[in-house]
Order: sequence, then structure tokens, then C-alpha cells
Amino acid sequence: MQGREERFTGPKLDGVHLHAVHHGSAGRATLVLLHGAGANAHWWDHLAAGLARHFQVVALDFRGHGDSDFPEQLRAGAFSEDLDALLEHLSAPEAILIGHSLGAHVAVEHAARSATTPALILLDLNRGASRSRELATRLALALSQSSPSREAAIRRFRFLPKAAHADEEMRRRIAAHSVRREADGRFGFKFDPRWFGVPPRSRPDLGDIRCPTLLRRGRESALLTHDGAREIVSAIPDARLVEIPDAGHHVHID
Repeated sequence: MQGREERFTGPKLDGVHLHAVHHGSAGRATLVLLHGAGANAHWWDHLAAGLARHFQVVALDFRGHGDSDFPEQLRAGAFSEDLDALLEHLSAPEAILIGHSLGAHVAVEHAARSATTPALILLDLNRGASRSRELATRLALALSQSSPSREAAIRRFRFLPKAAHADEEMRRRIAAHSVRREADGRFGFKFDPRWFGVPPRSRPDLGDIRCPTLLRRGRESALLTHDGAREIVSAIPDARLVEIPDAGHHVHID
């Protein structure tokens, strides 16, 4: 499904321009999709057609990702500012939020301080993983890689952590939206690794989330353990957990 793409800015963004992909018709309830670290808005494309039958769907590229700006200045809480700016741009403070990994953490922070979020869906946010596992994932994402051609970069693209159940067609389709030409003429990935691990604006109190919340964990995930998932849903007043078989951290891809 081909979405409508736009770039926008706003008073909260200090000149940073963000990219978003729109699916579905205006006038329906708004559903915002928030990707994980190293990903981008097009990682949701395969789900957009189904969701757009019921919602106005908007997938955001956080700064330093996808086709949004790659600002030099790193700032704590910048991804939360990106979400705030998008909701203001859409005039949709009551948007439903679906977030994966990093995007789930941003969604949690927003819902904990906003009384207008009607529902929250969290996909495999990190909780309970060993320190060595987290560091290994962070290091793999932070490694700067480039290829001599666009096609070579697409061939090189891999999901991190591995999405063991994703087929080759999906990998190539997502890869095609995840590579870009660099200043030196080589091709790298649409992700500035300096933004990986930038701290949130604040550490949210899960007890402040008042909207219905669904946490979906890939049963094979090493970044969200079963105990970590139970800890999260027990802290949110109206939350439930669904574990997805034959899926890992990238539960929406697997």
C-alpha cells in the first residue's frame, strides 16, 4: 500500500523537519505508529492497509531516522518532542499510539503525562534483558556500515536483532526504504547511530497511564523477557499481555 508522504516542522522542533507517511482517510480516529531504533516509518507498510480500513494511520520517522532530518545536536527527550510535534501538526491529541521498542518507550512516556491518549499498544519494549544482550544490540546498531551501491546495501541489510520468521520479500522491501546515498557517494542506512540510547525527557511512572494498554511480546524475544513483560503490565492499571508464538523482538515483522 502506497502512503502519502510529507515533511513538516513546528514550533516544538527548532527548525528540525520530520517525515511521516499517511494511510487511510481523514475524519477517522487517528492511529500513530512509532518505530524502533534504527528503523523508520516504512517498517509498518505491510500493516497499513489493514489498519487504514478503520483508522487514519500516520507512521512517523523520528529525527535521525528514515527521511526526517539528521540534526547534529543530541538532546534528551527529543523523540518525545517529535511525537508531541506530530500530534500538534495533526490536531490529534487523542491519537491511539502503537510503538515498537524505542517507539514503545516514547509512547509510554507520552501516555504517562497525557490524559488524552485513548489507547496504547506496545510491541516488545525492552525490559528484563541481560546487560550483555542490551550492549550487544546497541553495538551492532552503532556500527557505521556503507556499501558501494544501493543494491549492495539492500543485500547487506539485516534486522537487528534477527527477525527469524521474516521472509525475504519483506526484508528486501523494508531494506529498499532503509538505505540512502551518503556524501561520499557510498550507500548507508537511514539511521544516525549517535541517536541510539539518547535518554528520554523523563522516566515515566507506569501507574500514571490511565488508558487501556496492550503489551504484545514476541515469545522468542531476548530483549523483553516474560518476567519483564509481567512487571510492566502489573504496573499499568489497565493493561494486559499477549505473547506471540514464532516471533522475536520484531514481533510486527515476524
